[in-house]
Amino acid sequence: MIFWTVAAALALGTGALIAVTLLRGRASALPPASYDLAFYRTQLRDVDKDVVRGVMTESEAGRLRAEVSRRILAADAQMQAHGVDGGQPARAGAVLAALLVVVVAGGSIWGYLELGAPGYGDLPRSARLAASDAERAARLDQEQAEARFGIADQTVVPPDDFTQLMTQLRDAVDTRPDDLRGLALLARNEASLGNTGAARAAQDRLIAVKGDAATAADHAFLSDLMITAAGGYVSSEAEVSLRAALSINPGQSEARYYLGVYYSQVDRPDAAFRTWEELLQDSAPDAAWITPLRARIEDAAARAGINYTLPDAPRPIVDEVGPTAEQVEAADGMSNEGRQEMIRGMVDGLLARLAENGGPPEDWARLIGALGVLGQTERAQAIWGEAQGTFAGELDALALLRDAAARAGLAAGPQTGTEDAE
Repeated sequence: MIFWTVAAALALGTGALIAVTLLRGRASALPPASYDLAFYRTQLRDVDKDVVRGVMTESEAGRLRAEVSRRILAADAQMQAHGVDGGQPARAGAVLAALLVVVVAGGSIWGYLELGAPGYGDLPRSARLAASDAERAARLDQEQAEARFGIADQTVVPPDDFTQLMTQLRDAVDTRPDDLRGLALLARNEASLGNTGAARAAQDRLIAVKGDAATAADHAFLSDLMITAAGGYVSSEAEVSLRAALSINPGQSEARYYLGVYYSQVDRPDAAFRTWEELLQDSAPDAAWITPLRARIEDAAARAGINYTLPDAPRPIVDEVGPTAEQVEAADGMSNEGRQEMIRGMVDGLLARLAENGGPPEDWARLIGALGVLGQTERAQAIWGEAQGTFAGELDALALLRDAAARAGLAAGPQTGTEDAE
């Protein structure tokens, strides 16, 4: 209440000073017309000087004296009629003064309500940075974060053949705990089944076995698993993994996205906005992190006091070469040789685009299905294996891809690459 009393008093006082100035009319003791009279008299003296110097003829000087004298008479009549206030209307001045008081006082209060933060104390930049540093220092570790924010694993029930292969894979890794390929497959496939804890344990072991050879993607995937297990909270250990990924590859996209999440959580929306804006510019429109990034970046900009308008989402690249289900069906009317040739050409175009730009899981599924139609099961199996790594942890995408693999006559489960899994 004290703040509003002081603010109202200041606003009203400022408006009152302006009003008093308007109502007094003029601060000078001389009427406005007196300045005109002084100017015209100076003009008359200058006319005489111009005649003496020969700049002006006497006839020209006479006409100018007559004009200046007329203006002197008009100014003198105005001064006599209106006095020192110059004829300023008293009522109009009072109305204008009252209006200005309302505008100044009301506008100030409205502006603060609209742009300010009523009820909050001063928060200078130094205090905000200190608060952010304190938040970083008090960051929960992974175990604490999972206990406070985590949710139970959302385990997916896989098909029987997938379950059998997973059992074989787990046994193989238990037997050979330093098998890099087995650990990588186990981490990815445990994540796809929703077993985040088991996936994190496998990924931790994978990075430990690799040592300095661990890639940025390895560290980014580990941080992804930890953040997922903690319900989106970036723990101190997850931050370490993110920093490790970015120290190896500063352009690692998933790590950049989660680093922005971390900045947002430690009250550094300015850093979060810069990180996300650069990532948005660098990313393909169908990248997995684009949707959550676009949902968060405007709020980060607003919190940072940055005037930012989110650009329209670019339209995804339309594949004019990849085969659709309708195109494959339409090919039934062709000869077998012609149909195979048409599908082969479309497959090559889709394969080239996915290799260069990536794409959504629907395109990968179409490619797997088309390769199955062509009888190229080895290529289809290779694409299916690559797709599992690309969309690890995205259950809907993996289900779509698994269906496509089954229709193509492939084994729907992961390939372990170990003797026990075979």
